[in-house]
Amino acid sequence: MLGSPENWDINKKHVKHILQADHLSKSFPGVQAVDDVSFGLRRGEILALVGENGAGKSTLVQMLCGVQRPEAGEIILEDQPRVFSSAYDALNAGISMVFQELSLVESISIGENIFANRQPVGRFNNIKWGELHRETRALLNRFELDLDPATLVKRLPMGTQQILEILKAISTDPKILILDEPTSSLPETDIQDLFEIIRSLQQEGMSFIYITHKLGEVFQVADRVMVMRDGKNVGTRSVADVSEDDLVSMMVGREISDMYGASYQSGGPGEKYFLVTGFSRRGVFWDINFGLQRGEILGLAGLVGAGRTELARAIFGIDPKDQGNTILEDVEIQVSNPQDAIDQGIAYLTEDRKGQGLFLDMSILENLIAPVLREFANKFGFLVRGKISENVSERVNRFDITTPSITQKMLNLSGGNQQKCMIAMWMGIEPKVIIFDEPTRGVDVGARSEIYHKLRELAESGTGIIMISSDLPELIGICDRILVIHQGRITGEVARDEFSEELIMAYAAGIKNHKKH
Repeated sequence: MLGSPENWDINKKHVKHILQADHLSKSFPGVQAVDDVSFGLRRGEILALVGENGAGKSTLVQMLCGVQRPEAGEIILEDQPRVFSSAYDALNAGISMVFQELSLVESISIGENIFANRQPVGRFNNIKWGELHRETRALLNRFELDLDPATLVKRLPMGTQQILEILKAISTDPKILILDEPTSSLPETDIQDLFEIIRSLQQEGMSFIYITHKLGEVFQVADRVMVMRDGKNVGTRSVADVSEDDLVSMMVGREISDMYGASYQSGGPGEKYFLVTGFSRRGVFWDINFGLQRGEILGLAGLVGAGRTELARAIFGIDPKDQGNTILEDVEIQVSNPQDAIDQGIAYLTEDRKGQGLFLDMSILENLIAPVLREFANKFGFLVRGKISENVSERVNRFDITTPSITQKMLNLSGGNQQKCMIAMWMGIEPKVIIFDEPTRGVDVGARSEIYHKLRELAESGTGIIMISSDLPELIGICDRILVIHQGRITGEVARDEFSEELIMAYAAGIKNHKKH
């Protein structure tokens, strides 16, 4: 047992801190985002910062790096009180932050991005390309990255872009580097490369604040972990002295004993009722064949770029396919566009909820009725407002969406509540098949558990779910069966009693290639 937070090691005065936050507070209209938070960061330490969405993590680190001004409290850097008027001011003092949303400019080169606004120039303000490329290559070589500094960023995979974003921050030689969800778009191989970069910089004396929703990463890379809830620091602890269950309990204020909703399992999936046969698209995926059973949660695993999302988009009719057939309940169906898929009872929940999945500037009500507007119109084509409000309110309650009102704008909700809204939105079509792409990306542990339980409920009702995820523990925890895709082909099918991260990764990397029939 952890004991009460006051018994946790929050600030041992005899420990030398490079950064000290003393009683920081920050509020926004109607919200106390950070409430009297104190903590210390040691020189050469990796401090993980965890908590649910809305716990105050982002506001806290934004104060540390000059994006927000604290209303109360003090920031002490190397024993000197500091007041940062901007992110540039904090950067000059030695605090750099890599935000979750990438800031790279895709239309210019690696070198230009890394040294943006700091390129070596000549007498007439012309860029010294040779010197720029030498400096860039030296930085890339330092971390054993075989890249041409002149390569345009848009030609690089997302995982490489994420690492370049971190190298851009490192190039200013900061004393403290704050990383916000740095692995959210990285495949497992790139995550390990990132950890090696972090450890090598730690050995050189750099300190890190590492924000993550993936609690497994805390134990792989951090020295200590600080937990926030409701704007407060509820405890800081050595990673060696805490378990994942301990962290979850501190984050949500309660014990989560059934994370993946295993209690919902019944007699298992039924007969195969949805078939994908011979799906191919030149250069993307080839000869994809699989069946989905009623009440089954079927996982699609693979490295980033394997073709999983492209396959899902083709099934739903967003992207074209060169050939292939779709059979639902023994009838071949034609899906040429998303409306065809919706009409057939197929739902696709995109991995990019903010860019493609939700209308952020519109209300919860408007989002939840978007796929089924025709159902709420009278014979003259006018929407029946009372019917809409009743339906939306019922779904908000059913999916435990935390909001003061169904007229609340989507952009004002936490990531977890946005994700639950997206599920609720698509449940309005009463789908026979749900394709869910990265269902918990950027979602905190409490909301994750709620989403897993909702998926279990849907499966229990007989709905088949195809789930794409780069989080192997997630797939192993919730799926009945996992298909593994490598370079556009299915290389393995793994039954629940065979689940292991090692086996799935072997199929995903193309080391093994065995397909059950």
